[in-house]
Amino acid sequence: MARILAREKEETSMDVQEVFAEIEGAFGMVPNLFKTYSHFPPLLKANWNKVKAVMMQGGLSRKTKEAIALLVSKDNSCAYCVAAHTAALKSIGVTEKEINIIESEIEKSKFTEKEREIITFVRKANKDPNKITDEEFEELRKRGASDSEIVEALGVMELFTAFNKFLDSLNVEIDF
Repeated sequence: MARILAREKEETSMDVQEVFAEIEGAFGMVPNLFKTYSHFPPLLKANWNKVKAVMMQGGLSRKTKEAIALLVSKDNSCAYCVAAHTAALKSIGVTEKEINIIESEIEKSKFTEKEREIITFVRKANKDPNKITDEEFEELRKRGASDSEIVEALGVMELFTAFNKFLDSLNVEIDF
């Protein structure tokens, strides 16, 4: 059971309702993640703006970002985000079989070599950032990853690591 209930639109201020309308326009719904953030509107707005910047802009493909969100969340044991980003991958045409390959055998996935290297790098950064080496950065660059793409990928990791901790601490109900 959720420790803090997700708030419905009618329970919120006009400012929050405007953010909810934007979120619903993007996702077709307002996920419980954002409904829970609405208890503190400045954080709701900040995190929605961060989602737009990190997930809806930049040079990495949506599939790559969704895979990073899924794998970071899986590594962090966040059932909510695993459900959300499994659904997101399926919504862009990724099959259950391919999702299983992404989760267990990334080297056999349909990602490019550069994308596989970025995803693998981000997973390592999520698990143990202090063990990332200069040589690993250079290998990413040799595979064609730009500094911008590396920062963008780590930004996805950062966003979902925070969401994972927030959602799990509050036991937010899965709505995907």
